[in-house]
Amino acid sequence: MPAPGADTETFGEAIELVDPDVLRVCSDPSNLPFSSEKLDGFENKIADLIGEKLGKPVSYSWFPMATGFVRKTLGEHRCDVIIGYAQGNELVQNTNAYYRTSYAFVFPEGSDLEGLQSLDDPRLKSKKIGIIAGTPPGNNMAHYGLMGRAKPYPLMIDTRVESSAARMMKDLDAGIIDVAILWGPMAGYYAKQDATPMKVVPMVKETWGPRMAYRITMGVRRTDQNWKRQLNTLIRENQDEINKILLDYGVPILDERDQPITQ
Repeated sequence: MPAPGADTETFGEAIELVDPDVLRVCSDPSNLPFSSEKLDGFENKIADLIGEKLGKPVSYSWFPMATGFVRKTLGEHRCDVIIGYAQGNELVQNTNAYYRTSYAFVFPEGSDLEGLQSLDDPRLKSKKIGIIAGTPPGNNMAHYGLMGRAKPYPLMIDTRVESSAARMMKDLDAGIIDVAILWGPMAGYYAKQDATPMKVVPMVKETWGPRMAYRITMGVRRTDQNWKRQLNTLIRENQDEINKILLDYGVPILDERDQPITQ
């Protein structure tokens, strides 16, 4: 799943036709920690869980998570569910949310940024900040006069070739930037893998600008009402197992009061 707001196209509604025998998943072939053709992303693990509960094998329709993703997968009936999609996006019909997370700061433990909570922290005036171009935290950075210290990384890339998040974390390790700002699942995943102990701080203390926290759902076609209800039931009945998968990948899960969910 991309950071929220990455796709803006539309597609027409189609006839409800969900495969009765196979869980057909729309997914990016190279977009860790979310999904990959090696089936080692957390959305792959959640798909396995849902398939097991449905008694269905899982198959994939692969397409890069960029402009055209929804139209070329769900919209063309190549598959029946996108495992991770931000709530409220008009391209799909959303199930109930199965987790909530936010953009996050990442910085080395023990650095002079310990205690950092928000972009209005005066210490950031002298720091080099990594930011994915075009994502919501950039608006706040501009408001606080931090863009002059920013090192931008591209939002729309071919994930089969490169990862902006991985490159940003390498720059953080090398001291090229002092703090990274990433979408929560990427922040937690790459921080957990880093040889340097990293602090991940969800951006839930911002008092200006766009929201930083989003509810994440599964996406289905607008006509697939029964399928949506079935998935809602599966999410409700298996929330603890879903949370465990997310936490195993370092995803910072938040409740509705912005408190961390740790089990």
